[in-house]
Amino acid sequence: MSAFDTAMASLIADPHLGVDAQFRQGGTGAPVSLRVLRSSPDRLADAFGTEMISASDILSLAIAALPDVASGDTFSIGGKVLSVRHAERDATGTAWRVFCQR
Repeated sequence: MSAFDTAMASLIADPHLGVDAQFRQGGTGAPVSLRVLRSSPDRLADAFGTEMISASDILSLAIAALPDVASGDTFSIGGKVLSVRHAERDATGTAWRVFCQR
């Protein structure tokens, strides 16, 4: 286990940072319980010359906990279902950064 793996595991395990989630492949697969880091930044978008603020959710999780994430997969967190739009690996190959819509 590298220093990055250890750091990610510590952050996700922290009760003030990590949250429990249920992952479903394709949105309908068998649920997989895991912990993730969740951030919900507002994003500015332009629609026909008008700025709109849209809510977004970005999840970070260890690749070791979930080796494959794809568009159409879902995460359930606190009764809300988040659909995966895009997932990318970090530079070290340790963590996913998963962009979701509510």
